[in-house]
Amino acid sequence: MVNRDLVPIAVALLLFDSDLRRVIRDTGSLFLCFLVGAVATIVGTFIAFPLVPMTSLGNNEGWKIASALAARHIGGAVNFIAVAETLGVSGSSVSAAVAADNVVIALYFAWLFYSSTEGEKELSSVAVKQSAEDITIGEAAVESDSSSSNISLMSLSTSIAISSLLMFTGKLMTKLFLPCGTSSLPMISLCAVVAATMFSKFFSRLSMTSTAVGVIFIQMFFAVSGAAGSIRTVIQKAPSLLLFSALQIAIHYATIMGVGKFIFKLDKNELYIASNANVGGPTTAAAMAQAKKWKRLVMPGLLVGIFGYATATPLCLALAKFLPKMTLSAIH
Repeated sequence: MVNRDLVPIAVALLLFDSDLRRVIRDTGSLFLCFLVGAVATIVGTFIAFPLVPMTSLGNNEGWKIASALAARHIGGAVNFIAVAETLGVSGSSVSAAVAADNVVIALYFAWLFYSSTEGEKELSSVAVKQSAEDITIGEAAVESDSSSSNISLMSLSTSIAISSLLMFTGKLMTKLFLPCGTSSLPMISLCAVVAATMFSKFFSRLSMTSTAVGVIFIQMFFAVSGAAGSIRTVIQKAPSLLLFSALQIAIHYATIMGVGKFIFKLDKNELYIASNANVGGPTTAAAMAQAKKWKRLVMPGLLVGIFGYATATPLCLALAKFLPKMTLSAIH
């Protein structure tokens, strides 16, 4: 029931704030940093997968988990779930991947905070060019959003009703336009992004409620996935997953910092926030910007993370078409 009904609703709920026009308009150069980070994750996947094929997963699931982890490191947990469900990953492999990846992400965030300590004391080259009024825009936007998005019985019922309608529409479009047996989650995601972009003011008023309910449903998915697995299986599968995730993120970091800093000449602080948004999602990126007192990057960090939510699933499902061919070529 959780996988069939609650996960599709959660996917729609977590995309209520995915107004693509706002992302492109309000994020500035951080949007380019995020795109470089997304490409860096794909590069990391292509390099890490042949080196760590994850054969311990069995049932030819290595390439599926690689695609799902790529989605998580471009968007977030919601994209990991959408890709894993679409590709038919077993519950035990999902549990093992989440457990291993959480360890790697925690260590990576510690590295990001450590490596950006010196940058915290410096004025960003972009910030120098901004007026004092521009610097407070992100902070004011956060306050405005929180004041108009209080959780109430009306917002709860409206959010669940709208997300259920998006789920029904996505499932219907999947049956009409896609082959039999195809997961409806990508189409539900598309419907939610289109609706949130077309009717951004309506959906933004529900964003706080939709995020709260969506996160609860996502946690329920992880709970039932864990119940379907076993500790022995997680221990058996974790080493290769740990190695793959660590290598994938290490290549992501090297690529985003190398290409972003030395080729595109992008701001170092923005690259840190973009990488955080890639690997952790919008909330962790905004939290890092707030902790580092980079106030101008709080709202853009949220927005580019939401853009990752909106785009990572179809991008990594396309990536999944190439990874099995790499497995076959390695065998031959």
